[in-house]
Amino acid sequence: MTIKECYEKIGGDYEAVFQRMMKKDALIIKFAKKFLDDSSYTNLKDNLGSGNVEEAFRAAHTLKGVAQNLGFEKLYKPSSELAEILRAGSMEGIDGLMDTITEEYEKTIMAIKEL
Repeated sequence: MTIKECYEKIGGDYEAVFQRMMKKDALIIKFAKKFLDDSSYTNLKDNLGSGNVEEAFRAAHTLKGVAQNLGFEKLYKPSSELAEILRAGSMEGIDGLMDTITEEYEKTIMAIKEL
């Protein structure tokens, strides 16, 4: 699978990332593969599980930022929504968002592993 096909599979914004990464697929691949080692999703799950809203916010904010920078739009949007809820100190109504984040995160990871 090419990097462009990977982005198509996950509904990512390949063209924006391609421009941002100096039109070099090798750079996009490099940073996409680094995403596999990013701990923000795991930190998010762990901190939500323990009820630590402040640390969950930090993890959601980090995940949002990484997803946005890499053009993972379908992961970025729910992560951004979750970060705003957590920023307000609330955990109300986050279950559906977390389900969406988990689904999109798993799709993204699987697609990257196919590169």
